[in-house]
Amino acid sequence: MLWQRSELLAVGHTVLGARPRWLGPVVTAVLRAYRQPPADRPRELAAFVAAVTGPAGTRVQAAVIRERRFVATRVGRMRWATPAVDDLGALADFLDVDGDRLDWFADRRELNRHARDQQLRHYRYLWRPHRLIEAPKPRLRALQRHLLDTIVGLLPVHESVHGFVAGRGVHTFAAAHAGKPTVLRLDLRAFFTSVTAARVYGLLRTAGYPEPVAHALTALTTTRTPVDILRDAPNRAHAALLRQPHLPQGAPTSPALANLCTFRLDRRLAGLAGRFGADYTRYADDLAFSGDLGGRQAQHLITQVTAIATAEGFGVNTAKTRVRGQADQQRLAGLVVNAAPAVPRAEYDRLRAILHDAAQHGIDAANRDGHPDFAAHLAGRIAWVAHRHPTRASKLQRLLSAAVPAP
Repeated sequence: MLWQRSELLAVGHTVLGARPRWLGPVVTAVLRAYRQPPADRPRELAAFVAAVTGPAGTRVQAAVIRERRFVATRVGRMRWATPAVDDLGALADFLDVDGDRLDWFADRRELNRHARDQQLRHYRYLWRPHRLIEAPKPRLRALQRHLLDTIVGLLPVHESVHGFVAGRGVHTFAAAHAGKPTVLRLDLRAFFTSVTAARVYGLLRTAGYPEPVAHALTALTTTRTPVDILRDAPNRAHAALLRQPHLPQGAPTSPALANLCTFRLDRRLAGLAGRFGADYTRYADDLAFSGDLGGRQAQHLITQVTAIATAEGFGVNTAKTRVRGQADQQRLAGLVVNAAPAVPRAEYDRLRAILHDAAQHGIDAANRDGHPDFAAHLAGRIAWVAHRHPTRASKLQRLLSAAVPAP
């Protein structure tokens, strides 16, 4: 169909079985508002048409539809280099499922929330102190992993973000603050559950996906916690967040989507840090600032960070806020940053003692916690403790070699 007045009037005549007085003004208003057909926005277009008032206050809601015409949606301009998915049929093909299976996993009927039979739920639930792990079952997890690899993981995050980003991590998060006079650390409360389905949907629409596709992708990556699980929530505020559609902590897509949905928060906090002459980085729910900040400046910065976080829909856990000068041990994400980022000396000493014990009495005797592959566990701890510290790495590796002789 051509996006012209005569064509739209003809289609309107066919759909309505008549040509009411308000049809012409409505078509005129649509063409003024949309110079190109909004093929990716059928709901937005329907809402616009319903809001238009015709002659003598006639409302379009009163129209009687005589013949329905279904037109498939299609993408407009894709903002980033992600696959174009025009409609729900294309999404089902992209995920290699049929339409019924797509609808089942998207859970539009909310069986996951209301079903008492655990087999009808898409998630398993486990309460930890102050947080709920919502782990998707294998088939949904596989779909989410596919979406992470092919869509979500390809979208760009803010340069200040270091958690769950390829090539970045705890050490890059902390490195920006090494050797600074003052280091501030703040913690966002209920980070994943504070990211609502509306935020995820807005992100996917910004990426260029049509409304139905964005809704389905949002449904596949968010959830509402069942009522019986909410009974064990630590407080009403936490339960209220879980009651709304949110990112589940435990889904493979949640960390990346949380990073993407907090882009504006990161941009505002980076700008705020710049006004204070400070640096800013974020690792998941940990916010870090550093610079030459006096006591009053630091408190003023904390106040403004809290206000911005609140405005962006997040809460700051004030009990975990820390301000540390060079005379203190400045710690970020388990690393001491007074000089180069490094694990605390006590942690290094504990690992060295375990390796010495293993070298003296055998690796099995030193495995007091029953790790299934204790040698691999120790190798991983060495990599963490000795990261960019060759002297530590050499000493620890020698002890491990003595404990685990070469075959």
